[in-house]
Amino acid sequence: MSMSDPIADMLTRIRNANQRRHRDVVMPSSKIKAAIAGILKVEGYIDDYEVVENTGHVPTLRLQLRYMNEREPVISQLRRVSKPGRRVYTHKKDIPWVLSGMGIAILTTPRGLMTDKQARRENVGGEILCYVW
Repeated sequence: MSMSDPIADMLTRIRNANQRRHRDVVMPSSKIKAAIAGILKVEGYIDDYEVVENTGHVPTLRLQLRYMNEREPVISQLRRVSKPGRRVYTHKKDIPWVLSGMGIAILTTPRGLMTDKQARRENVGGEILCYVW
């Protein structure tokens, strides 16, 4: 099955697993999804992630979701910004603040995937993949 927007699929799987209070969520892996998972871990939105190599199949990405007291999800929302039908790029001076800095934007830049804060620090713009808060 070919998918037109694998990143939107990833965000939807995380959103659904959060609503059902699952400990982990599994999806087909790719370099960009693993990089997004890495950012979510560094920023404290998930506990951990791993890429499981399946022989002859697409590698699998498993995320361990993080919950606060009483199993309240740490991620309250994920929003896809740039879509295959409408790409959204930002100049380094116009990188948006997500929830006044409480959330993060994940951008793909010439220097790789990074958060809005890193992109401001490195002085680069790029394509805004999604917002997380």
